[in-house]
Amino acid sequence: MNNQPDHHTITAGGDHILVLGAGNFGTCLGHHLAEKGYRVTIWCRSKEVADAIQACHKNPKYLSTINLSKRLSATSMISAELLASVQVVVHATPLQTMRSVLQQLAPFWRRDLRLVCAAKGIEMGSLALPGRVVADELGSDAAHHATILSGPTFASEMIVHQPTAVTAASKDRATARRIQDLFHSEHFRVYTSDDPIGLEVAGALKNVVALAAGAAIGLGFQMNTRAGIITRGLAELTRFGVALGANPLTFNGLGGVGDLFLTCTSDKSRNFTVGFRIGRGEALAEVLAAVGVAEGVATAKAAYALAHQLGVDAPITAAVFDVLYRDKPIDQAVHQLMTRASKDEHNWRSPH
Repeated sequence: MNNQPDHHTITAGGDHILVLGAGNFGTCLGHHLAEKGYRVTIWCRSKEVADAIQACHKNPKYLSTINLSKRLSATSMISAELLASVQVVVHATPLQTMRSVLQQLAPFWRRDLRLVCAAKGIEMGSLALPGRVVADELGSDAAHHATILSGPTFASEMIVHQPTAVTAASKDRATARRIQDLFHSEHFRVYTSDDPIGLEVAGALKNVVALAAGAAIGLGFQMNTRAGIITRGLAELTRFGVALGANPLTFNGLGGVGDLFLTCTSDKSRNFTVGFRIGRGEALAEVLAAVGVAEGVATAKAAYALAHQLGVDAPITAAVFDVLYRDKPIDQAVHQLMTRASKDEHNWRSPH
């Protein structure tokens, strides 16, 4: 396979790509693109991390055993000169910091730039999904051409070439195909979609369901319970998506059931791990201090408010919110879920 850049697709300096964020996924995506032959610059919030990547081609905090491509460089500065040299920007910082990062880009943004968003979550306060944050900070045209990249991916597996499949979704089909070509390789299969909202909803809420699945296993429940949480979690994701105008079929795809299954069944998932440790009786603050950022914790609060705003029936989200933010004992939350009124399985719409 020819892994060199397709200059009929990426033109006029487009062989240089900026990746925002040097966490697990940002580092992994940057390395992947560099392996394909592109020049990649990773923007790091920490100057120390940027300096370490520059000096020894290793990220000292994430995926630290991996020797990163020599085509990959790092910086802790966002400048006009940096933005002028790229055509594609990959955003891979946590969703709750996305707005502040895009504000640094906004003065240098050009109409021909294309944004790929790998952030997952719902912004606290505004209840905005990533696309709306992009529209607020970079304008409606940037949001229309933005691409959501999502699917069942653990960076630690992808970076060692374990076969992986994801979806690239954009309102603009041509852009989705362009990003597909950019990322696609023999070990990283990329499908396209015109439903970015569906991918955004699934990517955000699967982390909340993973908290619930982890807590259930931490409590000692076994496979029946986990399967029930995953399946009813998928129904909950779909109801949110339908309320926001997504295609219900998106939730049967890689960014829906694929990512949900992965996140709810592995201790490689931070959200599953946080839920598991809470289920074992540990305090949330102590768990987060040990595990690090788990997007589902903030998303649970935002999703709970969004469910009320949309009139969406979201019992798993409500149960996770009650445990995290109202100190409800987990056994009571489980009892509340199991004793809800019986209903039809395939009602995707709000009961209101």
